[in-house]
Amino acid sequence: MRFAGCLLASLLALSPLCAQLPATPVDAPAEPAAIVPGRELTLGEAVVLGLVEGITEFLPVSSTGHLIVTQYFFGLDDDRQLTDTHGAPRWIKPPSPENPAGRPLSLKAAADAYTVIIQVGGIAAVVVLYWSQLWSLALGAVGLDREGGRLLRNIVIGVLPAALLGLTLDDWIDAHLFSVPAVIAALVAGALLMFYVDRRQKGSLWAQSNGRKPAELRPSEALLVGCLQCVAMWPGTSRSMMTIVGGYIVGLKPAQAAEFSFLLGLPTLAGAALLKGIKGGPAMIEVFGWTPVLTGTLVAFVSGALAIKLLVAALTRFGLAPFAVYRLVVAGVLLLVIVT
Repeated sequence: MRFAGCLLASLLALSPLCAQLPATPVDAPAEPAAIVPGRELTLGEAVVLGLVEGITEFLPVSSTGHLIVTQYFFGLDDDRQLTDTHGAPRWIKPPSPENPAGRPLSLKAAADAYTVIIQVGGIAAVVVLYWSQLWSLALGAVGLDREGGRLLRNIVIGVLPAALLGLTLDDWIDAHLFSVPAVIAALVAGALLMFYVDRRQKGSLWAQSNGRKPAELRPSEALLVGCLQCVAMWPGTSRSMMTIVGGYIVGLKPAQAAEFSFLLGLPTLAGAALLKGIKGGPAMIEVFGWTPVLTGTLVAFVSGALAIKLLVAALTRFGLAPFAVYRLVVAGVLLLVIVT
């Protein structure tokens, strides 16, 4: 409980920055999207978004959900089409015979791409902290490390379900699930699941396992964790939460479950960042420029490394329950904000 309170307080401490920014209208008329000029991403916004990404990426609280909420309070969820300096509409993909509507460039589209691309900072944090495991994977790939080879096999199997569904559902998810109400629902559902799994883990055969390593998982067990990771495509669910829960189910101790979650996250996050970079990166740079992107990535790297250390220590000592409490508190705060 104390840990959850500290985490909530640390994130809410950033809220004064939000108060200085224009609020997003909540009762805009249902008219065709207006064409409007864009605005820059301030240094303060870049730092806050980097902190939110780095702190929440590897904690089981949903980085995507927190970033969607942060964008909402910063007024970055404006989906009206942007114009250039001459008043002409700007496009991610201009209209074509295959796609007559095209993909308009909006502030929200640029911000969504930004929050995915700065995940590179979190990826770098895992690389630095788990370089020995990654070296073992490299040796395993060329047949020089048997355990590294088995771990590489399990990571590939665990990544496949999310990779296949992500390529298929990416646009649909962006269009239908990137909203504050969707995040609230996922936060609550995830908290209930965490309470249940944490209780089972502490009083069942899961807790009595001999602390299996991720490399010791059978292919079917790695696939189960990978399938559970797919649930986290719903913003607010948390990829970290689903993979740690999966690790518990297949008999990994908390620290080993977190390790497997981090390693699974590398190709998953890198793939998402690459896909989003190809689809929306140039347009995002056109709107925000390079300085906010580099700033957010650097902040995400530093805060992500600290969050990884925190998560391993917290899971070992407290389990998942404090993070579940935190999720419920955040969901309640968001409900109050939206209702009032």
